Amino acid sequence: MPVTYLDIDDPQDVGQRLDNFMMRSLKGVPRPLIYRVVRKGEVRVNGGRVKVSYRLQLHDRVRIPPMRTAAEMPVQYSPATAELLLAAVVFDDDDILVLNKPPGIAVHGGSSISSGVVEILRAATGNDRLELVHRLDRGTSGCLILAKRRPALVEAQNAFRARTVKKIYEAFVEGQWPAGVRTVQLRLKRYETSWGERRVRVDSSGLSARTDFSILDTASTATRLQAVLHTGRTHQIRVHTSATGHPICGDDKYAVPGAKPAPRFARLCLHARKLQLPIGGDMLRIEAPIDEEMERIWVELADGR
Repeated sequence: MPVTYLDIDDPQDVGQRLDNFMMRSLKGVPRPLIYRVVRKGEVRVNGGRVKVSYRLQLHDRVRIPPMRTAAEMPVQYSPATAELLLAAVVFDDDDILVLNKPPGIAVHGGSSISSGVVEILRAATGNDRLELVHRLDRGTSGCLILAKRRPALVEAQNAFRARTVKKIYEAFVEGQWPAGVRTVQLRLKRYETSWGERRVRVDSSGLSARTDFSILDTASTATRLQAVLHTGRTHQIRVHTSATGHPICGDDKYAVPGAKPAPRFARLCLHARKLQLPIGGDMLRIEAPIDEEMERIWVELADGR
């Protein structure tokens, strides 16, 4: 396979991160592979080495080494999954698409997942410019925003960075949440386990993180909480609840060490319920209902009050 060159001639590509541009241009190529070839210097912009975070400029020339693209690595998904995602759309206009993401589906493909929400929706809708504005964990359900055009993507991501986006979650946590604990402010730091898994822990040298909690309902073995994020750190709600001694039901990753094993749950009981986003001069307000499976889990918990 020969080396190829891609010229940045479309104004919609200007300002886009190199890794996101390559993900869209080289359909089916796993993100970890893109990171690896950029880090090794095999990808060049105007003849020079750059980082994956490089923002493309008009008339840049991007050198792409021989890589397997969609012809050899097609997006793999079942028609049923595509139908499930299309049926989960709760808002759709010329700029933005908002999904009530089902649990168990990754938002994008990776080293162990061939296709996620964004790849499947690109293929199903025929819009290869769909981009994730933000992310949700694979096990988390609820509001997920995708942008259809580059200007909308930039505006929405800037709103997340400026913390003008309001995000409200619901979570079922193990045990009785302390009535006096309304705010958790614990710094969080990402790290990698000995087997290569990325996780987050409370660490004084980490990034500031604040979550406000309020009790919605109680059961004998669990509490139904509302969580309002003031920062958007990776796994923030999951780590903050676990650090308080009340991990989210179904969260094997952040279970409290040494605690009695929790009952098995069908899913991670965390749902992005409401989202408020300034976009295009208006305030977009979205609410995504909790799915039947998660509501059924709460009914079962509540029956044992």
